[in-house]
Amino acid sequence: MAFAGTTQKCMACDKTVYLVDKLAADNRVYHKACFRCHHCKGTLKLGNYNSFEGVLYCRPHFDQLFKRTGSLEKSFE
Repeated sequence: MAFAGTTQKCMACDKTVYLVDKLAADNRVYHKACFRCHHCKGTLKLGNYNSFEGVLYCRPHFDQLFKRTGSLEKSFE
């Protein structure tokens, strides 16, 4: 039997994600190294991230950017 490979692409870099480097969050697939905060580029883990409209954030920056203002406006970008 030949290895068929995978057709799953990383949401961050759009390259093929292989099983050993696969991380699934919010029904999306990422390389472990591509699973980073949009604001600070820090590496995320499944237990310490939030997402808004498909954009990933570490918890401190998610709180800083959205919760403190009481708004989900993206005016900070």
